Amino acid sequence: MSAFITLRHNSIYNVPRAGINIGEGAWGGHLLEFNDVFNTVLETGDHGSFNSWGRDRFWGVPKDKTDEVVAKNPTIILLDMIAPNIIRNNRFRCDHGWDIDLDDGSGYYEIYNNLCLNGGIKLREGYYRTVQNNICINNGFHPHVWQKNSGDIVRGNIFGEAHQPIAVDYWGKEVDFNWFINPNDLVKVQQLKVDLNSEAGDPLFVDPKTGDFSVSIESPVFAMGWKNFPMDKFGVQKPALKSIAETPEIPEMLHAEIELNNTVNFYGGRIKNLTSDGEVSATGMHKKLGVLVIVAPAEGIFKTLKLLRNDVILKVNGIPVNDITELSKIVANQKIETILIWRNQSEKLIQNRK
Repeated sequence: MSAFITLRHNSIYNVPRAGINIGEGAWGGHLLEFNDVFNTVLETGDHGSFNSWGRDRFWGVPKDKTDEVVAKNPTIILLDMIAPNIIRNNRFRCDHGWDIDLDDGSGYYEIYNNLCLNGGIKLREGYYRTVQNNICINNGFHPHVWQKNSGDIVRGNIFGEAHQPIAVDYWGKEVDFNWFINPNDLVKVQQLKVDLNSEAGDPLFVDPKTGDFSVSIESPVFAMGWKNFPMDKFGVQKPALKSIAETPEIPEMLHAEIELNNTVNFYGGRIKNLTSDGEVSATGMHKKLGVLVIVAPAEGIFKTLKLLRNDVILKVNGIPVNDITELSKIVANQKIETILIWRNQSEKLIQNRK
């Protein structure tokens, strides 16, 4: 447990898990700047080039428990974080997770002026996070299981894809005034009732092929308050070290369509196959398996079985359910007697009493 540690001008790569990790809140005040962190999470998953765990005394599972505790005593949020952790002017690339991954209630972070080359930025639960003036190439923002009245701000970033929320009912203090490289992504995001003042188009990067993602003087992004930050200060700077240090592969700018409505009807609710790394992380699953509950109405079979949103259906009547096709075959031929689900990072067997 520590506070006020500075990590500056490090080149960190070829590692089995995170390049930099902050665990259990650790009192805060840490400064991470001008680091080059890439080729990470080579032997595991659900992690990032930067990763943190919160798990401060306010944090609990399920999320509603945290909301209830904090509503009664808001000051508990900062009992374990005496100063914000600052992540600025770094370059991250994670091909097996997120570039920046704030997990398990990580709170009180200032994240700005970072170049994220592949995995985007994820915030799970937690409070008082500000994400501003970052660039996400070929990816974007991943909000997971956000708290009520989190105070989070996501503003003035350049995103290469639409937001990818999972189990988000509340959008913090502000998610707006961002720039989307593809106009279709902005349309999708605004369907979520956020980013109503954001804009989209070519940000006019100076030289993306060589890794210079500064925007040119003609860029329309400046009208959104954008500020360029150095693209040549990442990693080690001592000449002897710089001559031998590796650097990340600069990605070709692509665009992948993000489908926000890939769910199917199920007894009046909505379900989908659990297929993405984000869904694995948000549910606490260990692999891409089962059927994820997206909408759980308080009636019918959902009420009878007490199914909740973000539950993962693993078995019905003892028969494994790998995807929606298998689930449909089972319920078409037999009544649901028992259902095994994954909830709050553990299995739970429910019996149909009706």
